[in-house]
Amino acid sequence: MLQFKLLNLLPKIDLSITLNPIACNRCVIAIEEIYEFKQLCIQTETTVRNLQQDVIKEELQTDNIKVEPSNLQIIGDNFLKISKNVRVCIDDSSKIELHYCYNCNFNTNKKTILIQHLQVRHTGRKPFNCNICDYCCTTKSKLKIHMRRHSGEKPYKCNLCDYCSTQIQQLKRHMRKHTGEKPFKCDICDYSCTTKSYLKIHMRTHTSEKPFKCNICDYCSSQIQQLKRHMYKHTGENPFKCNLCDYSCTTKSYLKMHMHTHTSEKPFKCNICDYCCSMKSKLKIHMLKHTGEKPYKCNMCDYCSSQIQQLKRHMHKHTGEKPFKCNICDYSCTTKSYLKIHMRTHTSEKPFKCNICDYCSSQIQQLKRHMYKHTGENPFKCNICDYSCTTESYLKIHTRTHTSEKPFKCNVCDYCCTIKSKLKIHMRKHTGEKPYKCKICDYCSSQIQQLKRHMHKHTGEKPFKCNICNYCSNQMANLKKHIHKHNGDKPFKCNICDYCCTTKSDLKMHISRHTDIKPFKCTICDYCCNTKSYLKIHIRTHTIEKPFKCNICDYCSNQMTNLKRHMYKHSGEKTFKCNICDYCCSIKPYLKIHMRTHTGEKPFKCNVCNHGCNQLANLKKHMRKHAAEKLFKCNICDYCYNTKSDLRVHMRMHTGE
Repeated sequence: MLQFKLLNLLPKIDLSITLNPIACNRCVIAIEEIYEFKQLCIQTETTVRNLQQDVIKEELQTDNIKVEPSNLQIIGDNFLKISKNVRVCIDDSSKIELHYCYNCNFNTNKKTILIQHLQVRHTGRKPFNCNICDYCCTTKSKLKIHMRRHSGEKPYKCNLCDYCSTQIQQLKRHMRKHTGEKPFKCDICDYSCTTKSYLKIHMRTHTSEKPFKCNICDYCSSQIQQLKRHMYKHTGENPFKCNLCDYSCTTKSYLKMHMHTHTSEKPFKCNICDYCCSMKSKLKIHMLKHTGEKPYKCNMCDYCSSQIQQLKRHMHKHTGEKPFKCNICDYSCTTKSYLKIHMRTHTSEKPFKCNICDYCSSQIQQLKRHMYKHTGENPFKCNICDYSCTTESYLKIHTRTHTSEKPFKCNVCDYCCTIKSKLKIHMRKHTGEKPYKCKICDYCSSQIQQLKRHMHKHTGEKPFKCNICNYCSNQMANLKKHIHKHNGDKPFKCNICDYCCTTKSDLKMHISRHTDIKPFKCTICDYCCNTKSYLKIHIRTHTIEKPFKCNICDYCSNQMTNLKRHMYKHSGEKTFKCNICDYCCSIKPYLKIHMRTHTGEKPFKCNVCNHGCNQLANLKKHMRKHAAEKLFKCNICDYCYNTKSDLRVHMRMHTGE
């Protein structure tokens, strides 16, 4: 520090001179006194010049500037006090004059810059005040630039585009966008930028320095602007307001992005595909799809992403943290956006509306998927087969059919699946949870789709219509089955026999006949079967429940198919006709049995004798002869038979019919 002060006092400085670091106390005191004297002279001279400049009218009107009155008497007293101890004269004829700050290592060849440095860094004085707002600063030039915010003046214009600015430095930075120049380079990585301040902020990513701290909570940041935005959370302030709607936000950039929603402007365009967007950051993320780059990597697993926000969300899976909680129910989630979407389930708000039909949704992504129905577009394509779909997540699920990957496993049984939502539904089988309840009857289900199908029974709605005939159904699966009748398509084939069918569930049921596996068992009797629906029908024989009722007569049944057959009696309709004889019937199975009379086919064989039948019911009757079992008993006398038809004939003897 002594060397800096001494160099500042020398009349002529040869920068190659090496000074002796050893000095006596008398010399040190003399140098200190002379240095303080010179600095006071410089400060006094600057104050006088500022007062002179205030008298002269310049471009900025004098009535917009307030200069704090300098205490000239104090400065003069200090000047006289120090000047009494000055022993060395100062020669102003130096060729090179360096001015050193006596508080830090700062030096400059301009006295005015040193004065500004002292005012800003060490005294904290800001003598130039704006008379419109509370702004104050250290220099007149800064105040002049600030006043342009109030006047709207932007004198510095780009000669290549429409950009204009209040500051020449901002224009210089802007010009680098046209030239592509990035003069400031990081000496640790390949980062380069257009301004020194950007480089300074970037360097903090290497040092992990976060000098800007919130005085209310533990938040700290590497950028002052981020801290300012954070403070708005505590104050609740949204200073930037849209002049077209009620939107307000915390930053100018957010407001600028919002304005694009009114103008539909998408200035940022991809040079590879037709993608365009309203934000440069979105375009940057989009470009990573073309390059395949995923720079953000998880340090706990192999996950990597093209977006920092996606990585942050992923990290919550490892920590189990769900910081965003609903104040109405127990719901909690990993992101603020998920919570916002969830809150709409309580408010029933659906702000996203289709401009073609009446569809509206609580999520923008759902609306985008819906729009593909109108356009017929399937932008996500499988690179192995011809499959295409409307969302990236659907494509990801489809790809697992090629890899046979089933990453979601049940921790109770051996069940595993390709989708997390399926595992969630499966777990409800173990827990018995049925969260979806009908508000009309007692029906409840583990799946929202099942509840929706159930609601069609109450409303009578059949939204799924065949575009070939008048058929309509309350389930999409039923419509798909029906469509196969028109095109004769039976895509599901048995790999043991020649059987083929229209649905996967029918094939599954058929396969169980080959294996003799009957996993569904009755808890009351020994009955077991190969499908859950058959077990459900059987249970009704114990409960005497007959939920399917005819709306014409008193007939009721425990099976829907029985009711359908019964309805043909009222309508007299016999749609199934034999192409060999005049036989016709109301249901397809009857026609199938009839055709065996022409072919002589008897597929049902007795395992005791060689007897064969063309119907399973006839084989059951025959088997009772071997068992000597007579199940059908007369309730008037002790007579019993092994068939229901024989008992019916016997009953006519009692009734005289």
